[in-house]
Amino acid sequence: MSTVQVSSPPYGLTQNHIEQLFDIARTALRKTIIEGERRWQPDLARLPGPLRQPAATFVTLHTDGKLHGCIGSVEPRLPMAWDVAKNAIAAARHDPRFPVLRPDELDRTEVEISILSPMQEVSYRTMNDLLEKIRPGVDGVMVERGWQRGLLLPQVWEQIRDPLEFLGHVALKAGASPDIYLAPDTNVYTFQVHSFAQPAPVHQQR
Repeated sequence: MSTVQVSSPPYGLTQNHIEQLFDIARTALRKTIIEGERRWQPDLARLPGPLRQPAATFVTLHTDGKLHGCIGSVEPRLPMAWDVAKNAIAAARHDPRFPVLRPDELDRTEVEISILSPMQEVSYRTMNDLLEKIRPGVDGVMVERGWQRGLLLPQVWEQIRDPLEFLGHVALKAGASPDIYLAPDTNVYTFQVHSFAQPAPVHQQR
């Protein structure tokens, strides 16, 4: 069992629900990496109500303490349980920054699940105005202009503490320069997350 510290979890989630989400993520990883299934989903009929509610989630994988994939959804279109399973598989197989997760790495991989709040559009006129409306350590940020979209979770503030640098990396995720924030057709959104991390199984056994 994992040890997860949770304050005011969303959707009425209990500690047991969170453990179930980790079981779903781990099963999805095992099914796709070891058994070769590409689109495994848990049976919703067997799950409690909170896990059947639509939710936007991200799944982040760290293998041997290093980032090995992070994929998610920004809109609550799928049931939470399905979204977590889908994003776990995508983080393991389809994050273009990393190689596909190998079977021998599964037990050395930490799983983090983030549940996103609704996106809140930020109204601003200048870059300084935008910087004043971003809360370091609290807000995730998404920038969107046409087909370009970039997003960083609030957890990234642990590595990038300067707000201007943080926004620059959000722009890079969108394949753009920081000038994207000055374009009249750019939209910027903030959001918050509730995140829960489960250590790698080999670490839990120590």
